[in-house]
Amino acid sequence: MDQLTLGIDTRLQHTQYGPGVIVGVKYATYIISFINHGIKEIDKTDNHLDEIIPENVTAEIETSSEIEKSLLKILRLWGNVSEVVPLGERWQKGTMLLQPFDKTQKPKEVPIEVFFHKIVMLRDRLRVMEQQINAHKLLSDEDKVNLQQYITRIYGSLTTFNVLFRNKEHWFIGEKGSEM
Repeated sequence: MDQLTLGIDTRLQHTQYGPGVIVGVKYATYIISFINHGIKEIDKTDNHLDEIIPENVTAEIETSSEIEKSLLKILRLWGNVSEVVPLGERWQKGTMLLQPFDKTQKPKEVPIEVFFHKIVMLRDRLRVMEQQINAHKLLSDEDKVNLQQYITRIYGSLTTFNVLFRNKEHWFIGEKGSEM
């Protein structure tokens, strides 16, 4: 792509990731939200990236509030769709053993893939709840911040399970990791 500086809300097409929208701009990269692949950081000079120029769209037709409404509609439609999150290779086909202290009781074996799937579902549902809180019309900003702090603490409580994820980008991040 020849043009190096595109702005937030610019629609793009990537040959590998498909359609997306720029949600952040850094010095040498775009942060792009792809419909089917989530958020990725892509180099501004990536040859697989093309700007989508919608026909007959002017500032009078599409305002920021219309964009926000469209985005909220998309989030609601895709709220139950989760991305594929790979389990760390060393855990594949493994089992988790829950051993009671009382040796007369049987231990419980759980396939790690099953346990990991439940952890990923929990994370995805927390994200949806976070989005719903932030988009809620009746909550005050103070209420939203307070609820967001609880969610951040929940993420922090779940960092123990980061060892199961193949990629660090999928890890839970609590309060320490959110300070930027």
